[in-house]
Amino acid sequence: MSAIDELRATAHPVRLRLLSLLTGVAMSAAEAGRELGLSQATASYHLRVLERAGLVRVVEVVRLRGGDAKRYRHEASSVPFDVHDVHPLDPDTAEERVAYLGLVADELRRRALDQVDGPGISADAELWVDPETWRRVVHHVGQTAALLHAAARPPRTPGTQPVSMTAALFPVRRR
Repeated sequence: MSAIDELRATAHPVRLRLLSLLTGVAMSAAEAGRELGLSQATASYHLRVLERAGLVRVVEVVRLRGGDAKRYRHEASSVPFDVHDVHPLDPDTAEERVAYLGLVADELRRRALDQVDGPGISADAELWVDPETWRRVVHHVGQTAALLHAAARPPRTPGTQPVSMTAALFPVRRR
């Protein structure tokens, strides 16, 4: 799957929410729809888009009421992060990357309305740093994201709480 196909697949708020949900548990379209307040048909459509992009996979097929229900899981983001795995940017994907980040910003606004007291951090910066510091920061944030995804549990699991993490780190053009 190309980078542009992956960006297009994630460039929808429902699909971003499905990826987060399916990190902690495998769910069918009906189960995911109930959790997110969507119809089964809507959840199923978005899951198929994510599956075609290789972002979720069917991990189980269960027999329910005379039919088969596929359970999907998003596992890609729990893979250990490799700061040296650099992919050249395709200039043709610039518009899609910006659209994706716009959707991530919208999703962050939605989540911020549910913020409660507790440990947290918000940071924003556009700085000049040496390449080694930059690699270290990207490595640590990548490891943090992988740790959170690996520790994700099904919604409402006793002893857990919902949390939100949004990060977009990238070098920028010199001006």
